Amino acid sequence: MILLTKAEEQIMQVLWRLNNAFIKDIIEELPKPKPAYNTVSTIVRILERKEIVGYEAFGKTHRYFPLVSKNAYSKQEVSGLFKNYFDSSLHKLVSHFSHHKNIDINELDQTIELLKKIKNKK
Repeated sequence: MILLTKAEEQIMQVLWRLNNAFIKDIIEELPKPKPAYNTVSTIVRILERKEIVGYEAFGKTHRYFPLVSKNAYSKQEVSGLFKNYFDSSLHKLVSHFSHHKNIDINELDQTIELLKKIKNKK
């Protein structure tokens, strides 16, 4: 199970979007106030130790790339959220969002259609 801090996840979002990047490229993509070069470099090295990021060396410079796909990470995160906060209950999840989010009627219709398709497959 991969556990990322908010800062690590923010850098991974950049790497997933760019596919590969030097530290300076990552910093350019981060919101203001921009973190220091050394801060970003340290976080990327932590991600490397966690085997989430790999690199290609160009002399003293490294270009970093994700070793874990955004899809694989998001599946893990959503599964954990579903299990830990909604007791693995789709009803509780849908109920939560219906009470706490202003849901667009078209989005609701699309979700109902998706649930019908899933039900018909079972």
